[in-house]
Amino acid sequence: MVLGISGGLDSTLALLVVVKAFDQLKIPRKNIIGITMPGFGTTDRTYANSLTLMDTLHITNFEISIREAILQHFKDIGHDLTVHDITYENAQARERTQILMDIANKEQGLVIGTGDLSELALGWATYNGDHMSMYAVNTGVPKTLVKQLVQWSAEQTSNSVLQKTLFDIIDTPVSPELLPPTLGGDIYQKTENLVGPYELHDFFLYYIIRFGFSPSKIFYLAQHAFQEQYDLKTILYWLKTFYRRFFSQQFKRSCLPDGPAIGSISLSPRGAWVMPSDANVDIWIKEIEELEKELY
Repeated sequence: MVLGISGGLDSTLALLVVVKAFDQLKIPRKNIIGITMPGFGTTDRTYANSLTLMDTLHITNFEISIREAILQHFKDIGHDLTVHDITYENAQARERTQILMDIANKEQGLVIGTGDLSELALGWATYNGDHMSMYAVNTGVPKTLVKQLVQWSAEQTSNSVLQKTLFDIIDTPVSPELLPPTLGGDIYQKTENLVGPYELHDFFLYYIIRFGFSPSKIFYLAQHAFQEQYDLKTILYWLKTFYRRFFSQQFKRSCLPDGPAIGSISLSPRGAWVMPSDANVDIWIKEIEELEKELY
């Protein structure tokens, strides 16, 4: 099994799952190949955690920097390195996927996908980048549950180094780390600042998909569930964001790799979720805009 290990929550959970499976099947952990691929946005914190995680779990691990390959790629396609746009970001994600796929071919292995259910709902993945793998173990797990599972794993282990590393990964802001760090070396690109709080999005996702509730009803439920955390305008703002992203990003879900169904919510195109990529979100947005008029 081949995995990209970033030092973030999703790749950590995927690695823990694969390690558990190998142990149960009595397959040597050396057959798990973890690869950390530092790029322009990689921070010292996540880099160190990725290396420690792989070392303490006793898997085969490699470090392959993507910087030189990306610089060459930008030169080939005529992209200015100082322009930190979507090309700048996605090229890094696709380079990492190419490395994983080619090493899997070389080692006669499978690339294990790390993306979670919340990212699929929001389309927070690079098409044919981290979006793609041979088998994706986290596709049925929402981000809030990913965090809880990693925390449970940390609490269960007797390895103090592994435990400390897992707790630090939990405390690290969620980020794709595709933009350069701050001057102080901290993560600059924080996912929840861009797409919204995952606890809200996971709440929306559950009631939209599991029960088919309308925006008005979900907004009503969210007011009561999160009245201590968020004001009404904030909840409504991110609810509107969720609908817009959910509809516009279906094309990424239509060609997902295989993955297990974990709970009662699945966005697998193979029977669980059937939706055209050009579905129109207007009637849902219109309902949210009516709610906005009442608030404002």
